[in-house]
Amino acid sequence: MNFEPMNFIGSLPYMGWGMLGILIVMGIIIIVTVLLERLTSPKKEEKKDEQ
Repeated sequence: MNFEPMNFIGSLPYMGWGMLGILIVMGIIIIVTVLLERLTSPKKEEKKDEQ
């Protein structure tokens, strides 16, 4: 087993694209979750101050 640093350097762009893809998918999941929460949550009634 040989360790060649240039092979590691050569694979960095692929790792970068993979990490970017993961971040995009996570962002989409977060946005969909927030939208579903806002669309399906019960409406809050405004409290009237009784004095």
